[in-house]
Amino acid sequence: MSARRLLALTYDYVPDVLERRVPHREAHLAHIAEWHERGELLIAGALGDPPHGGFFAFDVEDPARIEEYVAGDPYVEAGLVIAHRVEPWTVVAGP
Repeated sequence: MSARRLLALTYDYVPDVLERRVPHREAHLAHIAEWHERGELLIAGALGDPPHGGFFAFDVEDPARIEEYVAGDPYVEAGLVIAHRVEPWTVVAGP
């Protein structure tokens, strides 16, 4: 099996994200769906229970595309994301 290179985006959320995300959640999920439908965002979801962050895997060449995603994310615009990181992710198993 050959390795596949993706770009991973991780978010760190504010401690009270569950309460504060409510008015922004539908728009956040629509933003995810838009990028997923275009094929640029492969998977996305919250980390932790209760959530403390998010993980996203992108199939894009240019990390600037991910910064575009971040800039347009309603959670970021609402101040729910306190930090984010973009890193190469070498996938060696999976679909």
